[in-house]
Amino acid sequence: MLASQSPRRRELLKLLGLPFEATVADVREAARARETPAQLATRLSRAKATSLDGRTGRRQLVIGCDTVVALEDNRGVVHILGKPGDGGEAAGMLRALRGRSHTVFSAITVSADGARPGTELVATRLRMRRYSDAEIAAYVASGDPLDKAGAYAIQHAGFHPVDEIEGCYTSVMGLPLCHLTQLLRRRGCPPPVDVPAACQAYTARRCDAYKGIMNP
Repeated sequence: MLASQSPRRRELLKLLGLPFEATVADVREAARARETPAQLATRLSRAKATSLDGRTGRRQLVIGCDTVVALEDNRGVVHILGKPGDGGEAAGMLRALRGRSHTVFSAITVSADGARPGTELVATRLRMRRYSDAEIAAYVASGDPLDKAGAYAIQHAGFHPVDEIEGCYTSVMGLPLCHLTQLLRRRGCPPPVDVPAACQAYTARRCDAYKGIMNP
């Protein structure tokens, strides 16, 4: 079971070739005092996964995910950029990110009744291109930024906001597939497909990051 109704996560999970259901986990996503972006993503992914344990009355794996965008300002203060509340806030986030580097933390937890949850945390470094104010306005008007942490989708064909990426592309979309594969293997549920190949075919991007993630 996927503890998310995100259409992006559902699309990505389908690539693994495993049957699944999707539902919403009732988890408050606000950060706690002095909680780092990595701690926040990890805590929320675990909370989402464990909140659904045993709900259906049958034993099954539950996948919980959370993605946090973190931007460090010129004073060294790290700001967590969540989902914007409106178009004005989305535009402000995009202006703050423009031409700068930031980190996306994606945590994924696999839980099962009676077993200790397993969690993987993925940090991906990105640098945004110097898009114009007019491009920001057009993208915000499309409505696409409003349900996304940091107010952008890395895969958006019209806006294509990212100039450089170091790490896992699908983790920025919300579901790091190779890390998830490792967690599922440990639970005795390996995907029946070549996950790196399926991922690269879907994203149309060559990726060598999986070589440091996937075990033989």
